[in-house]
Amino acid sequence: MSNSYNARTTLNVGDKTYEIFSLKALEDKYKVSRLPYSLKILLENLLRTEDGVNVTANDIEALAQWDAKAEPDKEIAFSPARVLMQDFTGVPAVVDLAAMRDAMKQLGGDPAKINPLAPAELVIDHSVMVDFFAQANAAEKNAEIEFERNKERYTFLRWGQQAFSNFKVVPPDTGICHQVNLEYLARTVFTKEEDGKTQAYPDTLVGTDSHTTMINGLGVLGWGVGGIEAEAAMLGQPITMLIPQVIGFKLIGSLPEGATATDLVLTITNMLREKGVVGKFVEYYGDGLANLPLADRATIANMSPEYGATCGIFPIDEETLTYLRLSGRSDEQVKVVEAYAKAQGMWREDGAADADYTDTMELDLSTVVPSIAGPKRPQDRIALTDAKSTIGHHLGEMQEQRAGAPTQNEEIAGFEGEGGGTAVAAEESHHVGTVAVKDEDGNEYDLTDGAVVIAAITSCTNTSNPSVMVAAGLVAKKAHEKGLTRKPWVKTSMAPGSLVVTDYLNKSGLMPHLESQGFHVTGYGCTTCIGNSGPLSESITQAIHDGDLIVASVLSGNRNFEGRVHAEVQMNFLASPPLVVAYALAGRADIDINKEPLGQDQQGNNVYMKDIWPTQSEIQEAITAAIDSDMFQSSYATVFKGDERWNSLDVPESDLYNWDSKSTYVQNPPYFEGMGKEPQDFEPITGARVLALLGDSITTDHISPAGSIKVDSPAGKYLTDNGVEPKDFNSYGARRGNHEVMMRGTFANIRLRNKLLPGSEGGVTKHIPSGEEMSIYDAAMKYQSDNVPLIVIAGKEYGTGSSRDWAAKGTKLLGCRAVLAESFERIHRSNLVGMGVLPLTFKYGESAEGLGLTGSETFDIEGLETGAKEVTIIAKADNGEEKRFQANVRVDTPKEWEYFNNGGILHYVLRQLAA
Repeated sequence: MSNSYNARTTLNVGDKTYEIFSLKALEDKYKVSRLPYSLKILLENLLRTEDGVNVTANDIEALAQWDAKAEPDKEIAFSPARVLMQDFTGVPAVVDLAAMRDAMKQLGGDPAKINPLAPAELVIDHSVMVDFFAQANAAEKNAEIEFERNKERYTFLRWGQQAFSNFKVVPPDTGICHQVNLEYLARTVFTKEEDGKTQAYPDTLVGTDSHTTMINGLGVLGWGVGGIEAEAAMLGQPITMLIPQVIGFKLIGSLPEGATATDLVLTITNMLREKGVVGKFVEYYGDGLANLPLADRATIANMSPEYGATCGIFPIDEETLTYLRLSGRSDEQVKVVEAYAKAQGMWREDGAADADYTDTMELDLSTVVPSIAGPKRPQDRIALTDAKSTIGHHLGEMQEQRAGAPTQNEEIAGFEGEGGGTAVAAEESHHVGTVAVKDEDGNEYDLTDGAVVIAAITSCTNTSNPSVMVAAGLVAKKAHEKGLTRKPWVKTSMAPGSLVVTDYLNKSGLMPHLESQGFHVTGYGCTTCIGNSGPLSESITQAIHDGDLIVASVLSGNRNFEGRVHAEVQMNFLASPPLVVAYALAGRADIDINKEPLGQDQQGNNVYMKDIWPTQSEIQEAITAAIDSDMFQSSYATVFKGDERWNSLDVPESDLYNWDSKSTYVQNPPYFEGMGKEPQDFEPITGARVLALLGDSITTDHISPAGSIKVDSPAGKYLTDNGVEPKDFNSYGARRGNHEVMMRGTFANIRLRNKLLPGSEGGVTKHIPSGEEMSIYDAAMKYQSDNVPLIVIAGKEYGTGSSRDWAAKGTKLLGCRAVLAESFERIHRSNLVGMGVLPLTFKYGESAEGLGLTGSETFDIEGLETGAKEVTIIAKADNGEEKRFQANVRVDTPKEWEYFNNGGILHYVLRQLAA
């Protein structure tokens, strides 16, 4: 490695000496002390990895003299220390690596070269579903079903664990990957042996889940990428990126009584979405950080994808060290973190001079008020005082739409409920907003529009935070003591982010009170937030269909996109865990939860939220008494071991995977079929048809849903044809190792609205020129058989949400050559390039509607060549009329052009390794 700036030096910590690359070596020339904390980490990364090829002295200089106000235009190569995965994204990543080994052998290379060079850690956390709830053994029953459903996937991961070195798997029922990362995997400062010396450097990572940014709260720089980009990082490829702009977000003051970390993050998400920070780093600073526990910082960092930033990072300070000690890190590790941060100017102190930022924002924490967000986007914050009127407005609009909509007469199939309750509908049941129900337990009640049918304490954002989890327990306790219980139509669940949470809720005595309200532990994973909410009871589902009811979920998650939480629930609201409990007690979303009673006590007196809401001192007292470092050490002592089910799997020992052609979970993907050692010339895009014409805020859930598979969908038909019964369909997320399922699931979200078929919902389109209505998958296959290339046209914020690489993979396999949108979210744009799909944007102020495009035209794209910044698009109507307009090419860096010209990032890496 090169050392152009003589930055290589040593750091003594106790009796140990570490080699470091000192930023101070550049200070006299470049004043790097003024750089934001996040850019200091990137600068160290370049100093340490300078090789004259991927990283040059000029790259280091460009970052060291960063112009805060300039538009990003300089590419650098970032080499993360490690890669983090979860199983929904990890299974297809390991599938791709296994397929690359086969392809490497066919190219005459050494398959063993396909092996992680950077440590890769996978946590199985996305597969558990809430089939059982509100009962003592719910977690064990759900774990049994999870293992039964996913045995084939887990065997495959076990194979990967033994076939690949530098690859570890955290078994099921341990925790959510981001919380396991925060509590155990993260190093903050990484150390490793290099050329006989022990190097110390910042812990950095990329993860195959967008909420990888949660670790930013611990001062660790990392963000979510698609699985294909993570695979390249594992194989030693640096992450190419433009030197980013950095938005400084100043925090002052402290949270007021009654406000939670969830309220704070919903406020910040709303502010930053309005600001516009897509593709930018956000960095938190200011004296208010002294009043933010690390768990609160992690909560804020976690939701970086929701506010659109690449990361949302906090610096290292005393609070960082306090958390490292509490979570069981060794004294030696804590001392290294402190010494390294101070030596590199990465340590925060109150009153220190502010860094230079591209722009700044400020929030006085004392102004934060209790809030929720919804009904379908996390940035749509609603102050709790306005919730009734705002939700009522949304409900009214949806009721008006319903009044003009056709009656739902869909067959209800595949129930997995335990009982056989029935909905007893009124004579005019459709569209009336109320249905009489007699449920499986004999309860009789009216289910109405606005009812909360799911209340879930779930997701990495909040279940990692003791303050809100303990607050939820205290709300449940006070409600229990007053005789309040959840409404019988509410499906309640709690999915802690780690075993530590269960420990402290038990030790504090709060678990029995949560269970009294139906919040039994249902598993250790993402559950409801990822769409694994499981079935509603049959009587509730029947009532929703009979009355075409508009019902709601309330969850302590980070995602509430359309069709994500549950197919039958149209309104979804994000809220803090204690508010989730309160809404379960109320049973309705359209309530003034501050002023209207939640229920009655034993004497028949009304009980209001103020009567059961805990004070900050009560919360802190419970936390102090219940949480200690021993909990973390005992919980993680055998983190990679797994239970008897995991260890009893029969795992084949082989370097190449033995693909089973009959498997419906794991198949060899077709990406490398016919691949040669040299890339082919780029094929022009001419005569392309529009597969889907879409609007704004199309999420990766719309493009590649993770939830349930409908029986009559193309994916459902494929599974049925292959002998899989509907009860065993599992989810799209669980079947990401099978491209046949995922191709059929692309654009299959039940809430997708394709303007080629106005008024339609779901994965359907119009085949042109026949005019025939059919599924998007069937249309794509018909176009492919006719050798017709495809494009997708969309509005603003295309690809928001999860870092779901299948949203790009599916688009590619359907035959789409390009996506033309008004704007892209960062990760999805990168994923499209990584799959060889061309991302294009309309010129500023232009759109499909503004240009008069109907989607019935054919499209030619002219001027596309390596390095092109824009192309000319010719849209030809059936009557011969042509419209010509320019579009921006969003292949942003020279390295991305190499990926694109090779047909994708994996093809590029494979050819490099084979050579």
